[in-house]
Amino acid sequence: MRIGIDIMGGDYSPGAAIEGSLLAKKELPAETDIVFFGDKDIILTYAGKNDLDISLFEIIHTDQYLGMGDHPIKAFNNMPDSSIFLGQKMLKNKNIDGFCSAGNTGAMLVGAMQIITPIPGVIRPAISAKIPGIKGGDAVILDVGLNPDARPDVLYQYGILGSIISRLLYNIENPRVSLLNIGEEEEKGNLVAKSTFRLMYRNNDFNFSGNIEPNTLFTDNKADVIVCDGFVGNIVLKLAEAFYNLISTRNQCNGYFEMFNFENFGGTPVLGIQSPMVIGHGISNEKAIMNMIIQTFNVIDTGLIDNIKESLNK
Repeated sequence: MRIGIDIMGGDYSPGAAIEGSLLAKKELPAETDIVFFGDKDIILTYAGKNDLDISLFEIIHTDQYLGMGDHPIKAFNNMPDSSIFLGQKMLKNKNIDGFCSAGNTGAMLVGAMQIITPIPGVIRPAISAKIPGIKGGDAVILDVGLNPDARPDVLYQYGILGSIISRLLYNIENPRVSLLNIGEEEEKGNLVAKSTFRLMYRNNDFNFSGNIEPNTLFTDNKADVIVCDGFVGNIVLKLAEAFYNLISTRNQCNGYFEMFNFENFGGTPVLGIQSPMVIGHGISNEKAIMNMIIQTFNVIDTGLIDNIKESLNK
């Protein structure tokens, strides 16, 4: 298996990506190859200064790489061989089996749409996160950052994608799908939420259980799949991280709250595209990078993308 990583992506690149790759290499099967995409001179200079042996890693050189604030579409047109897009091209051509990055999320989406391409029928891909219930049972929430704006038909399709993920990962036969909103009543929400509710109500594609309010996400186990646009979902995700950080500073953490520590998961797969690709948090340190690479390995190893394709075809 060959896993590509964007060494230049993330707030702490290239150091966190290089050191995280070294940690991942120790955890993964010996026959797993990790391929670096980035500026060879920068990579070798960092490794030399920090006495790191990276001789086991293949380096695909490019002197083009994106900053976190670069405009994704302009970058796609002006820097087609940047580390993100070059990695995606090699994934598309099956030179690697999976690709991951903690870099520019917008660029990852552009490449997912233009290079990897969505599974036929998928309007917009999404990324998801686990919502752990304090009483037990895990829910999946999507989107959590890939599409800040989403039309009602896209949100409707997230209900389908989320149901597939819930069945595949959590073995829930008939997952309950809810729309995240400011109230449970049908008439609550903005125009997009109201239109989406009407699409989801009495549909034949998934088990819609109505609106769900944010104050019940972690406590009441009312839904197995929570649907929202990437703007709202990312705020929910980062608010959960904020509570984890707050509790950590007071030395109150336990097993439940550790499930909100992004470092333990590293990244989330892009759902609805043709090949395995994982997006990590921009502030990823070496532990988070290690887990992002391991997550990519697991997505490839379990055949998640092929299972999604098969489920969508059905």
